Amino acid sequence: MSYFGSTKVKLENSLNEASKAALPENELFNFAVYDESKAEKTGYSNYSYWRSTIQAFLCNRLAVTLMIVVLSILFFTMIQPLLPGQINPNLVNNDEFGMLLRNKQPNSTFWFGTNSIGQDLWSRVWAGTRNSLTIGFMVAVIEAIVGITAGVLWGYVRKLDFIFTEIYNVLDNIPSTIVLILFSYVMNPSILSLIIAMSLTRWIGMARFVRNQILIIRDRDYNLASRCLGTPTKRIIFRNLLPYLVSVIMLRMALAIPEAIGSEVFITYIGLGLPVEIPSLGNLITEGRSLLMSPDLRYQLIFPTVVLSVVTISFYIIGNAFADAADPKNHV
Repeated sequence: MSYFGSTKVKLENSLNEASKAALPENELFNFAVYDESKAEKTGYSNYSYWRSTIQAFLCNRLAVTLMIVVLSILFFTMIQPLLPGQINPNLVNNDEFGMLLRNKQPNSTFWFGTNSIGQDLWSRVWAGTRNSLTIGFMVAVIEAIVGITAGVLWGYVRKLDFIFTEIYNVLDNIPSTIVLILFSYVMNPSILSLIIAMSLTRWIGMARFVRNQILIIRDRDYNLASRCLGTPTKRIIFRNLLPYLVSVIMLRMALAIPEAIGSEVFITYIGLGLPVEIPSLGNLITEGRSLLMSPDLRYQLIFPTVVLSVVTISFYIIGNAFADAADPKNHV
């Protein structure tokens, strides 16, 4: 042993002897007492995925503001018919001489003015917003339920891959516009018929998207371990697979609502949408489009267009913000 090594050992021995001499004999060794409450604290974490997601979403002030706007619009469209002084959206208004109140500018009686046959645009805009949002929400829910179910089975159950692939190849090659037009010819135009027509093929995109995401994480180590331990397939899907897809699924659902509203506007634009007696944003925009060149009548296009723009842009921004907030990579 070198000189420095022996010196170090002697120094350590002298320090140990000094410490033992300084302490009473009964305090040289103290056994730690087991405390169950402290043991629980060492393994406890107050992390919550949804709480963390909500906190991250609330940090986006623009998205929160737009969500308040959208919720306010939804709430107002529901209570608007119940408010005092509201006019039936299909009522043709006349003056005291029996003349139609046609194309009246916005005033204290008709806040959004009247259309070419004397109907109150205020009531028609909010009734149309209510109907268009109903179509959008219902189509988004059906797309999510059918698309996610088909996509998970398509991606996880290998035996079903060929069947779903063939179904996808057939349906994906049918233009959705053709389906909407044919369905409008076969059935009487109504809110239900439009929801069914849009839902026939719209779920395909969701199913393929979910399937591709499932294929990425299907054979990861924790899923292989779950299968080796005999975990039921249902539990693997709901506990191991779907939680990783919450952010992207919510984004696609948020975008599905304005897409459905846009499809309703388009199908009405080509003359196959809802009848005139069922107000919708598509009907109102189609009627106002023909008055675009008349400066005094442009208000009939401006009001429904503003509402449609606010709704679609809000859902797009909210969907992106929530998708970023729900991404586990962005959680601390």
